[in-house]
Amino acid sequence: MSRKREIPVFGSPLLETHCHLDYLQDEALVQTLAAAQAVGVERIITIAVSPGNLDTVRQLAETHVMVWGTQGIHPHDARDYSDAVQAQIRANAQTERMVAIGEIGLDYYYDHSDRTCQREVFERQLQLAIELDLPIVVHTRDADADTEAILRNFMPGMRQRGVIHSFTSGMALAEYCLGEGFHLGFNGISTFNRADNVREVIAMTPLEQILFETDSPYLTPVPYRGKPNAPCYLPFIAEKVAEVKQVALESLLPQVWDNSLRLFFPAEAAGGGRAAV
Repeated sequence: MSRKREIPVFGSPLLETHCHLDYLQDEALVQTLAAAQAVGVERIITIAVSPGNLDTVRQLAETHVMVWGTQGIHPHDARDYSDAVQAQIRANAQTERMVAIGEIGLDYYYDHSDRTCQREVFERQLQLAIELDLPIVVHTRDADADTEAILRNFMPGMRQRGVIHSFTSGMALAEYCLGEGFHLGFNGISTFNRADNVREVIAMTPLEQILFETDSPYLTPVPYRGKPNAPCYLPFIAEKVAEVKQVALESLLPQVWDNSLRLFFPAEAAGGGRAAV
């Protein structure tokens, strides 16, 4: 069996904007973080998705210096949303290591929760993000029209924007979100043979609105497809985006680093400092 290419290491830092550290099971968390650091990943944002992992995400971020987190309920688990869950999100999201409300949105592909319920819970969490003045991390699948309609309704009150993560939607939603100042998050899907639609969106997305993510442990990039994903594979996504955008990594990486800081660490970005770990 041929040996897979080693993970490239660049001269600029990388920021993993979307993964699920509490779902990674192949190795100890300290090894996962060390492997990421070894290839230049300096910060990791781990994402909350359900009532059961809101506190876990907060604790991970409070325990590991390179880890930050979010608070929110994924559309799959919208049926489990309640006033008590919202109060928990609100309380946790105001702690120092939480940087966004998410992962929130709509998923009409799996429909694990009723669509009316998904829309209501999406709206409740958008309102919460407005009240807390935090950016949002949006999941949308096969729900472009409703995602855009709901975002339009809330846009007047949103001082912060956010990211449409793992972007696989149509060009119309991409153009709307980019026009409203959102970032688009790209991951291992960008390396898949049949993902020309995603690469078309990458090609038209301004450099200033691109974020890198892995969505670990899902969506492992080529050439490691078939293995559980991890933040250490982020350099392969950076390479693919640079290839599609036809720009040098030396110019792309600092720009995407700055994008990530501006969205999730605005005070630091305003100060012009590099991330400290």
